[in-house]
Amino acid sequence: MTVEVHVGRGLPGFSMLGLPDEACREARDRVRSAVMSSGLEWPDRRVTVNLAPPRHRKTGSGLDLAIAVGVLVATSQLAADATAGVAFVGELGLDGSIRHVPGIAPMVGVLPEHDWVVPPDGVVEARVVSSGRVRAASSLRGLVDALSGSAEWAEATSPIANDDDDDAVPDLAEVRGQPVARLALEVAAAGGHHLLLVGSPGSGKTMLARRLPGLLPDLSPEVALEATMVRSAAGVGLPAGGLVRRPPFRSPHHTSSAAAMVGGGSHHMRPGEVSLAHGGVLFVDEMGQFAPSVLDTLREAVESGVISVGRVNHHVSLPARFQLVGATNPCPCGEGGAPGSCECDERSRQRYIGRLSGPLLDRFDLRVAVSRPAVGELMGEGTGEPTAVVAERVARARMVAAERGGMLNASLEAAHLDRWAVPDPPAAARLRSEMERGRLTGRGYHRIRRTARTIADLAGRPEATLSEEDVAVALSMRAEISRRAPAGAA
Repeated sequence: MTVEVHVGRGLPGFSMLGLPDEACREARDRVRSAVMSSGLEWPDRRVTVNLAPPRHRKTGSGLDLAIAVGVLVATSQLAADATAGVAFVGELGLDGSIRHVPGIAPMVGVLPEHDWVVPPDGVVEARVVSSGRVRAASSLRGLVDALSGSAEWAEATSPIANDDDDDAVPDLAEVRGQPVARLALEVAAAGGHHLLLVGSPGSGKTMLARRLPGLLPDLSPEVALEATMVRSAAGVGLPAGGLVRRPPFRSPHHTSSAAAMVGGGSHHMRPGEVSLAHGGVLFVDEMGQFAPSVLDTLREAVESGVISVGRVNHHVSLPARFQLVGATNPCPCGEGGAPGSCECDERSRQRYIGRLSGPLLDRFDLRVAVSRPAVGELMGEGTGEPTAVVAERVARARMVAAERGGMLNASLEAAHLDRWAVPDPPAAARLRSEMERGRLTGRGYHRIRRTARTIADLAGRPEATLSEEDVAVALSMRAEISRRAPAGAA
């Protein structure tokens, strides 16, 4: 994007071209006040600003600083040579201060070879993607003095605060009991499988889900850069080093709209939760409370790792490769039909679980029933394996998968499965029986093989053949969830 400024004869005024939105158009008053408050002169002539290219909508206040610099160069208050090859981004305060704006990293990424001037708290973020010099300016007056060589550049400050703290990742050792759910969590981490936890309130579904990021390795450089760009564009805080290195964890509320989940906006295309979870975990708690239309928007991202958002004037594709972890109660009251405790009739239970469409359910490799731990497990001494120990096994299993085909087991296609996940005769007979009984679809058949491949890798059996035990364990972690409505139900 280029900012062009012309100051010429005519009635004093300020006009802006190039499809600016309301916030961008208000730069007229912010820039004028900032220039005058900085002891500089505002031209008593006609000022025309063009935001090129004109076919794209310009949003926000990030162009304030570039407009101000253009005005100062056009009125000879700043030498044009001093700004050659330099790009500017930042919002101007009425007192001339330069403030942070969301999306610095993506904007710098458009011209990474240029030198950039950004607000002090945006330097770390800009350096993640820039190959040129990145310098800080805290005020318009200070920027003019630094460009003219009469003052030093401002010092960089810490980036905007974020709520991610690697030291705060909860430990798996705090989970008491739940051997099947713990194994499912380990398998999900090792193979990149999507996981659905079904159980009553208090059974530990959320507790388990929040411990999954601790089992995952650091992001690859490519994914880390993509995750950083997405968070920057969304205005979400970044780590102290600027680059998102650890897998993110996102947990949207059940009242979230489809636009909040997948991204969008009428003028400004903001990344949604599926993109903010890129490289990490998207935890959809209380799935039975979400609108079915919102849940079904996840299907594209789950399959392709990309979400395409289209509007009348915009169409963008955003990265959205994440592990989906869902949690739901078996019925509205949460007790799931337990005699003497469940208050729901059959119609209510079926309607509740029916909010999860069949195609979405079929995309969960792991569907685990979670029950409340026994009193002895909760009050007994000792703890389970800590996160660090399980993460080592996960790392070894991922290394085996990478050496085999360079991809996670959850991403294996049918051709790969026929090469690296071949059921032995007893295992093949077990799978055939499940399919003939209607318990497995074609997609489910492949998902069981992917899960069994991960189970074998965790057990240290990298050979291509899957045993009946591997398949049996995979089947045990794919609980049947009935969505059939009772006779006469609406």
